[in-house]
Amino acid sequence: MPDHARSRERDPAVEAAIEAELRLLDPEVRGSPELTGALLHPAFHEFGASGRHWNRASIIASLATATEPGARPFAVSHMKGVRLAPDLIHLTFDTENNGRRAHRSSLWRRNTEGGWLLYFHQATPFGDGVG
Repeated sequence: MPDHARSRERDPAVEAAIEAELRLLDPEVRGSPELTGALLHPAFHEFGASGRHWNRASIIASLATATEPGARPFAVSHMKGVRLAPDLIHLTFDTENNGRRAHRSSLWRRNTEGGWLLYFHQATPFGDGVG
């Protein structure tokens, strides 16, 4: 198969990681420690848009207390993914929430049950007022 045709094929693993990432951006999931925790790898860590380093426990606790009931979901654009290895997916995308925009990058690892868990995430603010 020509390379240009292969590049347009959908990778089910990338699609699963995208679906899981979108769930993590859902305010209902973010407000639930159980739902958030089910999507995070035990060794998860993040460099947030604030510059803060988060581990699994600290991000679960922060999201549970910071997510208001009825919060608006993140607007997501330019999401794309690539399989880096059989058990590793890299996603990149942009978000906008309450006027704050960020470029985002996530690494998803396949767990032993065949699902995908977020291993690493980084957000970099961009747009007006950043600089």
